Amino acid sequence: MQKRLSLKEASEWASDFLGRDVTPSNITYLIQYAKIKKFMEQLIIKVEVNELKNYYSEQLEKQNKWKNKLGKDLDWGLSFDELKESDTTKHVHRLHPYKGKFIPQLVEYFLDEHINTHKKEIYFNQGDIVLDPFMGSGTTLIQSSEIGLHSLGIDVSEFNCLIAKSKLGNYEVSKLNSIAKDILFKTLEFSKKTFDDSFDEELKSKLNEFNKKNFPIFEFRRKVVQGKINEMEFGEEKLEEFLRTNKGFFEKNGTKDKSCLWSEKEMNSFLNKWFSKRVRQELFYCLKLIEEIEDENIKNIMKIILSRTARSCRATSHSDLATLREPQIGPYYCRKHKKLCTPINSISKHLTRYTYDTIKRIKEFSELKKKVYSEVLHGDSRELNIFKEVKKQNPKFYNLLKDKKIDGVFTSPPYVGQIDYHEQHAYSYDLLGIKRKDENEIGPLFKGKGKQAQEEYIEGVSNVLKNVGKFVKDNGNFFIVANDTYNLYPEIARRSGLKIIEKFKRPVLNRTERDRQPYCEMIFRMKKEK
Repeated sequence: MQKRLSLKEASEWASDFLGRDVTPSNITYLIQYAKIKKFMEQLIIKVEVNELKNYYSEQLEKQNKWKNKLGKDLDWGLSFDELKESDTTKHVHRLHPYKGKFIPQLVEYFLDEHINTHKKEIYFNQGDIVLDPFMGSGTTLIQSSEIGLHSLGIDVSEFNCLIAKSKLGNYEVSKLNSIAKDILFKTLEFSKKTFDDSFDEELKSKLNEFNKKNFPIFEFRRKVVQGKINEMEFGEEKLEEFLRTNKGFFEKNGTKDKSCLWSEKEMNSFLNKWFSKRVRQELFYCLKLIEEIEDENIKNIMKIILSRTARSCRATSHSDLATLREPQIGPYYCRKHKKLCTPINSISKHLTRYTYDTIKRIKEFSELKKKVYSEVLHGDSRELNIFKEVKKQNPKFYNLLKDKKIDGVFTSPPYVGQIDYHEQHAYSYDLLGIKRKDENEIGPLFKGKGKQAQEEYIEGVSNVLKNVGKFVKDNGNFFIVANDTYNLYPEIARRSGLKIIEKFKRPVLNRTERDRQPYCEMIFRMKKEK
């Protein structure tokens, strides 16, 4: 018999083998997704060391192929592939999902006061002012606050500004805790009074029984991995069987107290399409409570909790949360969990989890951030008068800014034709009644990646850098993080009156969602042409 290790022993063995931290939960993940087998010995979960070695050897071989494909001139230290997800989503960085943001460690690398083989000089010092004209969800501002730098962020999306403001807000944590829990408990009470939980509970019971019989977790996943079963054909066949045998049951679903229901005339087509009736009602009830909050900071953070909840409760399959395809109303075969699943039919569980998680993360960040200025400006970076807007919002910061000017820029413009930044949060724009400005996005997905789209992108980014450059010191550094597949940034620099003086080539190995193919992105360091 081959040598077997407990989860703790396996994590220690894998850590030594790979030269990086591997946790017991990482080993559990491999078992759950049938990458390796599970054995039970005296009620202790164990795995075979040879199977573990084979799995990680294949991963190392794959990484070496990636390295050969991406090139030898990469700054591998900038991959940060040794970090766990909890590191890259620390404190408020995890308050709301956001596609296309960079990890905080990359920002910190260039903003803090360390030097190493690749970073040969310090670019920013304590008390300097950093600008991000493509702010997104506010990563640059958050890390600046943690390091001790003043910061400014600009974004054309009002929802992005709401996310960033919520992360940066100064809260009386006990007050936030009290208001957030009060809204949570009232929403749970409304849900319990209005809707009949017995249907969902019985459906869950029926699904559990059916899944145990037809999708035994380890055996089924193992057969799928080994190619011994056509996963989708089998899944669809079993789904038809489940629906057929429970036809009468599905006709019983209903509402317990219709007198409590909100008028759905206020709800637009997106909400009606992508949320079940119960979820829509719960979201609107919670929103009405939030709108009554007088403290603007707490109102903002509660909107973010509600938005995060809404995202998780859309009527779609578990594997399509990031990119909506078709509404999923009833049970379906789930490729992610390898069994029959149902879309979420109540916000209760997620609202509870996100309320407590947000309070915890706000508290963590409040203990880390320094006493510095940070301002979020809603507007178009191609034309915004930064000093004028800061003067309106924060006169004290303006007084510092007008004498000192901005010390430098750290930003990541959208990549050409990759993401529609308004569309990814369509549910929140509609739920919260926020006006969209899709037409002002630079390089959106809906314009594609062709020559015209590239030219418009060059013009857009150049105009941003030219405008914000007026507010930056003459010797200030401009750091631009970009996946420059089409080699557009030399021309962008020329049109912006900037000169590329240094380039860092960063491998991106830890991908999320379905696309896990590695790629490399450039970090351009630019300065004004003299």
